[in-house]
Amino acid sequence: MTVTEAGAPDEDEQAETGTCLEPEGRNRPWWDPLGVVDWSTATWHTVEKQLARQPLARLGVAAPRTARWVVNEVRARTEAPRPGRPDTRITPGLVGHVVLDESIMAMAVGPNRFPRRDDYIRVGAELTEAHALFEAHGWLDDPVSYHQVPPPLDEPVVTRGWALGSSYERLWWPSGYQPPDEVPGRDRWLGFEANRTASAWLLRHPDRDTPRPWVVCIHGFGTGSVFMDLVSFRAAHLHKTLGVNVAAIVLPAHGARRSSRVSGEAFLSFDLMNSVHGFTQAVWDIRRLLTWVRAQQPTKLGVFGVSLGGMLTALVAALEADLDLALAGIPMADFPELIRHHAPHHLHLRAIEHHILDGTAQDVHRVVSPLSMAPAAPPEARAIFAGMGDRLATADQARNLWAHWDEPEMCWFPGSHMGYLWSDKVWRFVDHALMSRGLAVDIDA
Repeated sequence: MTVTEAGAPDEDEQAETGTCLEPEGRNRPWWDPLGVVDWSTATWHTVEKQLARQPLARLGVAAPRTARWVVNEVRARTEAPRPGRPDTRITPGLVGHVVLDESIMAMAVGPNRFPRRDDYIRVGAELTEAHALFEAHGWLDDPVSYHQVPPPLDEPVVTRGWALGSSYERLWWPSGYQPPDEVPGRDRWLGFEANRTASAWLLRHPDRDTPRPWVVCIHGFGTGSVFMDLVSFRAAHLHKTLGVNVAAIVLPAHGARRSSRVSGEAFLSFDLMNSVHGFTQAVWDIRRLLTWVRAQQPTKLGVFGVSLGGMLTALVAALEADLDLALAGIPMADFPELIRHHAPHHLHLRAIEHHILDGTAQDVHRVVSPLSMAPAAPPEARAIFAGMGDRLATADQARNLWAHWDEPEMCWFPGSHMGYLWSDKVWRFVDHALMSRGLAVDIDA
């Protein structure tokens, strides 16, 4: 049993095991009214914690959270306008989208996934050490300098596959990424053996000698399979209707590169140094893939990412100046802020206490935050779409990226994080973003 400094069981362990501290006065006589209150309270807390461990039971929080979002949106109309974001029109459809996002969050996050006290101590120590190291190397003042220029990708192994009626090629190559020496968590990250092999799948037209535009797609958290990403990007439409060649990266710790049952679990978690390594390796792998795509002599070259991939699109756009399109969909932009936003209040306070979310993680993550780097891709290449009811990456993160990107072309759709998948407004915007920048061909010509 984990013990706090005061010698009491850790409240996170109580949530994990379902045990509960006996309240003061629990041994009062049965007829004492205060004893009845104490007994009732302790019983309710025990039942509440047991229910919180059940994913289906946690769905009950989706409705009150959605109601709170509606209240906040209505209240926001009486405040100063939010630049770059229109007023939200509350409709039954939009509320349904928000319920979907809140349900996903409730199912995914429960007490059994909360950090333990030892985790706070270890993560806080790693971040404190990293902060001193990054500051000494000047990486906090110049985050771009943290990212090494990767070698070109010359001869990947090519295999073939079939999914959803589409034949695709698969590229495999050794990632070659290693975190800088002495950076905390380096050995742990390098210990993920499957993550050392990078891969991408392709939808390529058979006329290899005919130059075509290429789009590099970057998936979101928890995906990374060909089946899911064909749907996430409507890749067959991009390939067959717009006539582009598609290359879709598999991110570190995702898909075949994952180190646990959950795709991406080692990438985005409370292990915030893992996230630094994950973002940095992802950028490295994407830039290597871009060197291979450039060797195919594309007429135009674009990057299109969603969610986690939207944040990585923004990071790549801070390092690659010759992109014709950088399209960030429902993007994250600041991972420590996202943790702070979603964390229960008591976990947030504990993270501050252990020098994690007291500014330390925020500073360390500057090296992987697109908001701390000036965009290198030209203004006309940048574009964003975001959901007004996004409860996962949040609409504020998209708006902050829009402001940092000097207010580029943007599409707000009346939906949630997952709602982009079936939003006609989003996919018309995606087609426009590609076609207006020359990333489409007349396949009938």
